[in-house]
Amino acid sequence: MTSTESRFRLTDLRLPFVGAPMAGGPSTPALAAAVTAAGGLGFLAAGNRPVAGVRADVEQVRALTEGPFGVNLFVPQAANTAAPGTAVDPAVHLSVAAYREALQDTAHRYGVELPDTDPADDDGWAAKLELVEELRVPVVSFTFGLPAAAVLERLAAVGTTTSVTVTSVPEAEAAVRAGARLLTVQGPAAGGHRGTHRAEDVPGEEPLVELVAAVRAAVAVPIVAAGGIASAAAADTALAAGADAVQIGTLLLRTHEAGTSAAYREALGSGRYTETAVTRAFSGRLARGVRNGFIDRFSDIAPAAYPQVNQLTKPIRAAAAQTGDPEAIALWAGPSFAAAREVPAAEVVRGILHAPSCS
Repeated sequence: MTSTESRFRLTDLRLPFVGAPMAGGPSTPALAAAVTAAGGLGFLAAGNRPVAGVRADVEQVRALTEGPFGVNLFVPQAANTAAPGTAVDPAVHLSVAAYREALQDTAHRYGVELPDTDPADDDGWAAKLELVEELRVPVVSFTFGLPAAAVLERLAAVGTTTSVTVTSVPEAEAAVRAGARLLTVQGPAAGGHRGTHRAEDVPGEEPLVELVAAVRAAVAVPIVAAGGIASAAAADTALAAGADAVQIGTLLLRTHEAGTSAAYREALGSGRYTETAVTRAFSGRLARGVRNGFIDRFSDIAPAAYPQVNQLTKPIRAAAAQTGDPEAIALWAGPSFAAAREVPAAEVVRGILHAPSCS
């Protein structure tokens, strides 16, 4: 069988459902396998994860299911054709230094030291590309930028279907020109990071349905609609607008198979938090999370500097999670986070797509 014949297509799925890759713990092999077993496409998150951990995750998914799955990679600036290079503007360097000073009291409160920052950190980009190529992962998606056409061609040569996250029509058109076989079209209500191709960009507020329709009119590749879909009605609307599948993240955060921390789970279901906000406070990139004390305190002063801000806040976030304090955890979630329930992932898949139980 040739690589072209074996390449994954969205039409191979029993149900047009994609489990969002959620870095930082929620995405697990068990969750990816459960979504795939339910008829959708499960995903692993390779961002901010060591290469050895990604390999182990892929091997575990394959031990749990024979169905298709994907791995999501973060595109570092040096490999991003939309914002190439690693040189740091002196003004950005100064803003990161100022943010470090602003974080010192919080770091002391949690008993941690703020690390040195490295703007050239590429999250093991080359090694992770080699790994997904070696393992012939069925689907590899890219977030935070647009990799070179040669990267997409390299993966296509081993039968991998490539996908790029986009937040606008120009980003979609550029991704297709580079060779992306799928697009994840992300709207403004998305939980977690907005997938703009440049860290400093502020994405538009065009509603997901309108964005999907605009991208559908501009390109011919299959589209996965993402961002704020938390009901069967919302999924139906996105599919009717031209999406070929829907991507769900927030509703999977409290599922039995997710690796979401206890404090994170409790915060989502406690009723103590009532709204989300878009912030750069945790990572330097715009991302939507449950509004907590850290967001309120630092959103107005956090610079557009990724990965430096992410590096600075990492020990604070880890200490807060360890002590069960949600006030300094990045509680990434969409506006409908209160709808997330402690259920098997298969129940979320069925509920979004009106699918009958297989039991």
